[in-house]
Amino acid sequence: MNRFVAAAAPAAFAALIAMPAAAAVDGPKVAWDLSVWGPPRAFTAGIEALSKYVSAETGGKFTIKIHYGDALSKGPDNLDNIKLGAFEMAQICTGYHPGKNPAITVLDLPGLPLADPDVHARVHDIVYKHPVIVAEFKRWNAVLQMSVLQPQSELMGTGEPPVKVEMFKGMRVRALGGTGDALRNLGAVPTSVPAPEVYNSLERGVFRAAAFPYTYAFAAYKIEEIAKWYTTNLAPGANNCPTIVNEQALNKLPPQYRALMESGRPVAYEALKTTQKTADAKNLAAWEKRGLTAIKYDDAELAKFRDVGAKPVWGAWVKEMSARNIPAQELLDLVLAEAEKAKKALGR
Repeated sequence: MNRFVAAAAPAAFAALIAMPAAAAVDGPKVAWDLSVWGPPRAFTAGIEALSKYVSAETGGKFTIKIHYGDALSKGPDNLDNIKLGAFEMAQICTGYHPGKNPAITVLDLPGLPLADPDVHARVHDIVYKHPVIVAEFKRWNAVLQMSVLQPQSELMGTGEPPVKVEMFKGMRVRALGGTGDALRNLGAVPTSVPAPEVYNSLERGVFRAAAFPYTYAFAAYKIEEIAKWYTTNLAPGANNCPTIVNEQALNKLPPQYRALMESGRPVAYEALKTTQKTADAKNLAAWEKRGLTAIKYDDAELAKFRDVGAKPVWGAWVKEMSARNIPAQELLDLVLAEAEKAKKALGR
């Protein structure tokens, strides 16, 4: 190499780095809007990652603008507005309107073996593709894009730590949906209180414990400031909160952009898992510093919770949904079988 080429090479290399990368996927300009309630948070890490991914891969030609804080629609109305075509994407929680999407509420049942986020993601993706679920959302002009991987709930509270599940008997607990039903079966007294009111209610002794998604929701509402203990592995339940897409909008996408929606799903899941892991590490360190008692149940106690607390709720759900001509037992069996299959595949 002569001296001129040698001298020019570093400058040329630096110029090359400075040049914007060419779009990996070419296509027309497409701008979508996505409706979600609340501010940016761990819950929204997946849609944020997907939005950045499709924009980066297309050089800004395909964009998904996220509208926070009910700017486009209130959370419980997102499904209806997707049906109307008011926007192209939205996040929903199926518990907001179980009558509109009854079959998929199988994923809202308590005590499902989905505490591991990798297992959670695999199971939700498979259930979302079940023909009954696909048809259920087609009635709402919607296609399921991905799960938000809502962490399993845990409990945080005051008084004597319930190191055995029998100790929940008689305890007033803020717990909603299937989680509340399972705890009721253990003898607890579930109550429904809006999340912003939990701190004051717990402080006043209205109830002794509260169930929230682990760990970020406890930290968001500063429950650790007045609590004495928290559970780490009871995993009594979690809300199923998918991201959905308007079917007509999805069908209009060029094939290369539809492919990006598919390849962007694992990118979104990694963002959700990383964000949650980071939040857990920070929160758990803070709780340890405060001296809170961490309760980890052994296999025998967890079996008691499933058998006494969760399984009767499963049975009641299967009976109710079967009466509505929904293949409920098939769906529940699918969840349990795919969770076991995923655990083996992942070596968990």
